[in-house]
Amino acid sequence: MKILLVGEFSRLHNSLKEGLVALGHEVTLVGSGDDFKQFPVDLSIAATTVYSSFVLHFLNRITSKILGLDLKKIERGYRFQKLLPQLKNYDVVQLINSDAIETYPKWQIKLYRKLFAQNQKKYLLICGEDTPIVTVLLQKNLRYSILTPYFNNPNLKQHYHYTLKYVSKKYSDLYDFIASNIDGNIVSDLDYKIPMLQTNTSCHFVPNPINTDKIKAIENPIRDKIVIFHGINSYSSVKKGNVYFEGALEIIQHHYPDKVKIITATSLPYNDYIKLYNEAHIVLDQVYGFDQGYNALEAMAKGKVVFTGAETEFETHYQLTEKVAINALPDVDYLVAELSYLIENPNEIVAIGKRARTFIEKEHHYIKMASRYLEVWEK
Repeated sequence: MKILLVGEFSRLHNSLKEGLVALGHEVTLVGSGDDFKQFPVDLSIAATTVYSSFVLHFLNRITSKILGLDLKKIERGYRFQKLLPQLKNYDVVQLINSDAIETYPKWQIKLYRKLFAQNQKKYLLICGEDTPIVTVLLQKNLRYSILTPYFNNPNLKQHYHYTLKYVSKKYSDLYDFIASNIDGNIVSDLDYKIPMLQTNTSCHFVPNPINTDKIKAIENPIRDKIVIFHGINSYSSVKKGNVYFEGALEIIQHHYPDKVKIITATSLPYNDYIKLYNEAHIVLDQVYGFDQGYNALEAMAKGKVVFTGAETEFETHYQLTEKVAINALPDVDYLVAELSYLIENPNEIVAIGKRARTFIEKEHHYIKMASRYLEVWEK
């Protein structure tokens, strides 16, 4: 098959491409690389001109603030439009998000209309914030979600600009256009499957693909200190509950100054981020999830103990009887207790890390997951 993947926000589409290529398919990935993360793509729509020019970058700050005109969005839309003549005759087109082109919604509708018209099957992958997900979360039907900090403190609304845009009319119209023109939806983990069950939208569940051939388990014996890594994305730190990790780490550093080494990194490019956390034994990911996101899965593939979403729904779905990750909660005392137990019982770090790797190989292997995507597309 000839497959076009549009957008990349986590390396999910890269891993899916690697699995599909291994199965003999032709795959093209087009996207911006997601800002500072700099994920690889085959055809780039990144706003390189705006970012590389000091004058344009400064001008964009002014036009965005005063006129609401984002030059980066304009450049991405323009670059995608220029690529459209190349993006034809694909058997499958998959969008990673309704906002996959990352330009203005009305323009995206026009671009998607042309893209859909010159290709065959079309799918939307729901693997992050999107209109139906945010709509359900706003109803407060889940025990907690990425919106919990906002519900508890409306003054945090400024941190939810990206999230809440999906329920605005222009982005809802964009989603509705896509939903009425695609052949199906796919969700990547339980944090999206659970909310989608509360909608009238049918969807296929295919877990995130992880390239376990490229991402090797790291032999990292505990000799001197236990290394704890806390990666922070400044755009989403509130939604991930980083403040709870920061509070817990302050206490842990005080209680175990000679036993732990704490590494904190903020908004690094993907490759730099990975290099830093490779030496870690424990990785702190997020507290508001039921299932693991992409960063957590890659860390688990390396044999790390990851504090992330690992709720009872997750354990039940995968029929787990032993921990493969630590279920992180928005509770500093709880996090301190869980970290303290691991520090005082280092053998448990090794055991959980090994189970984490085995779990990824069984449930997230990139070629197995690529085969499941093919099954969905071919139905």
